[in-house]
Amino acid sequence: MKFGPVAVEKSLGAILAHSIGGLKKGRKISAIDITALQALQIAQITVAVLEPSDVPEDEAAQAISIALAGQNITVQAPFTGRANVFAECAGLVVVDEDRLRAINRVHESITIACLKAYQQVEKRQMLATVKIIQFAVPHQKLDEVLALMSSVPLLRVAQFLPKNVGLIITKTQNTKPSIVAKSEKAISDRVKAHGSALGQMIVCKHGEHDIALALNALQKAGCSPLLVFGATAIVDRQDVVPAALIAAGGQVLHLGMPVDPGNMLMLGKLGSTSVVGVPTCARSPKLNGFDWVLNRLLADIEVFPEDIMDMGAGGLLAEIASRPQPRSGDLEQPKRPRVAAIVLAAGLSSRMGTNKLLVDLDGKPLLVRTLEEILSSGVEHVLVVTGHQAAEINAAISYLNVQIVHNPNYAEGLSGSVKMGIAAVENFDAAFVCLGDMPLVKAADLDQMIAAFDVEEGRDLIAPVQGRKLGNPVLWGRNYFGPLQSLSGDRGARSLLEAQRQSITEIEIGHDGILLDADTPEALAKIKLLAGF
Repeated sequence: MKFGPVAVEKSLGAILAHSIGGLKKGRKISAIDITALQALQIAQITVAVLEPSDVPEDEAAQAISIALAGQNITVQAPFTGRANVFAECAGLVVVDEDRLRAINRVHESITIACLKAYQQVEKRQMLATVKIIQFAVPHQKLDEVLALMSSVPLLRVAQFLPKNVGLIITKTQNTKPSIVAKSEKAISDRVKAHGSALGQMIVCKHGEHDIALALNALQKAGCSPLLVFGATAIVDRQDVVPAALIAAGGQVLHLGMPVDPGNMLMLGKLGSTSVVGVPTCARSPKLNGFDWVLNRLLADIEVFPEDIMDMGAGGLLAEIASRPQPRSGDLEQPKRPRVAAIVLAAGLSSRMGTNKLLVDLDGKPLLVRTLEEILSSGVEHVLVVTGHQAAEINAAISYLNVQIVHNPNYAEGLSGSVKMGIAAVENFDAAFVCLGDMPLVKAADLDQMIAAFDVEEGRDLIAPVQGRKLGNPVLWGRNYFGPLQSLSGDRGARSLLEAQRQSITEIEIGHDGILLDADTPEALAKIKLLAGF
């Protein structure tokens, strides 16, 4: 890759390195851009010029993110050399940290940042981000990275599975009923938080024989894992709880762990069933070493003694008297934005002479073609606003997974439909406002716009462009929901978009589909020609 200043007239096809003259960095310079820069009397710009041995940043980021993603992971489309990776479900993130280190050492332009292994994650939470530092990657280096990920994905999410957990709580003559109740609640709350439940609970004397009988009973009942919450801490392999496990026919795999609080934990097996001697600190809802072990078991990740012994790094979870330094609060984890699509399908089609949304396109109504593309994208929820010939529209799309809202005042203009749509999706982070008669807009176009959306970086108004022409649909962040609900007339959101032109993040789309709606018979004929119908 060549990098440096060039004369504007010689920059055609180069990548703009720094924003200038209203053009954003990373843009591929077109003839129209050169004319605009010259009109501003800009004679020289800094650019990157890719060579045959280079792979463009988005292409490289996409290849790497797809290769690293294993089970229960969603990969977002790349934007400016970044591809984010998200969890499809709640669970534990499993990372091959040795390979991650090897990959990050291949070349300075290729970076992967991800969460620590076995960190608990929620659905839609960001797990990793692939970022290409320069505008391109040497093809040879990309191949090296992909080779390191060719056999087993680097990253996966082990989903929390519904388990019937068995719990034994032991007591002595001095054990108060409140302690038993507190122990039960602490365990129940933990397992319920991950979608499991206490299958059975047995309260018994703190004696080897009684605990052994309880372990056998819970195993026979199909409970797994089995948790033993002793009246006293386990301090030796010959102590009551480990001895009871041996007496029941099981084995003690490990005693103790380098995590504080949680040091006094026992890991064992009874046949194929995991058994955990619970440390007394687990009566508190605060995070402790027991949580790290329980979480893995509830996600069907087998725990070995070596796993516990490796938990020391990061294992100091609480302040101790000799170092009373307060921990900072937990940071909110970034998540994949929740995006809805509002599809306007209420108009009179007055310029067409018939309802354009019901026109046949190779065996399907035009509106159905539009909705199928939207439903194939990363949009989470699709809302269709009907009006004119609502019954016919409803019948045509009844089998699709969309919500339908009727606008009885559809004849008053587009703005009413936009406002109804926004009111119905106010809990989402962003919403596309889509025209129902634009079947050439592709799912990949929407995904590219979603990938660009980032409120923290000021990208919460995203519009597709062809050349310098704004197209549809536009992605509006929640900050714009209020102004959208104040619209009036028949121009829809276009007037608001024009007023916010300086705030728009433009996404260059390589086809005319974002500019073509079927308002007239001539426009419909062009759509059919381009679509091959």
